[in-house]
Amino acid sequence: MDNEALKTRLTEILPAITFEEGTALLTANVEAAAWLLLAKALRNEAALGFDYLFCVTCVDWKTHIGMVYHLESTSHRHSIVIKVKLDHKKPEVETVNHIWKTAEFHEREAYEMFGVNFLNHPDLRLLILPDGWEGRHPMRKDYDDPVNMIKL
Repeated sequence: MDNEALKTRLTEILPAITFEEGTALLTANVEAAAWLLLAKALRNEAALGFDYLFCVTCVDWKTHIGMVYHLESTSHRHSIVIKVKLDHKKPEVETVNHIWKTAEFHEREAYEMFGVNFLNHPDLRLLILPDGWEGRHPMRKDYDDPVNMIKL
């Protein structure tokens, strides 16, 4: 399926989806409330078959938190990037751990580094940082580090 066909099918599934222009990979923007519905369709619909979640990352834009999911279909050989915009004060989104098992550790990293709450995640706890770092989120731009005086 080419990118235009993907856009058409994804718009049928989720009419509110938007697509970015001028990107190397097909890139779509979805609301947090719609992400789980779309994720299930991306994984389970045979024509889409996005069975490989190979990167999950988080970006602090100061005005909002952005979750970025990179997906590929190993059978159809197409790729997509999904961006989910979250509230900066209370960033939360449904987990996709039960859809793509690789999300488990990626989501735990975004939880500890950026404070994103992944609703219904089976094991949301610190992954890298030692005990005592709960709630500090060192990758956020508003993190105050007394040792490193650089302000973003």
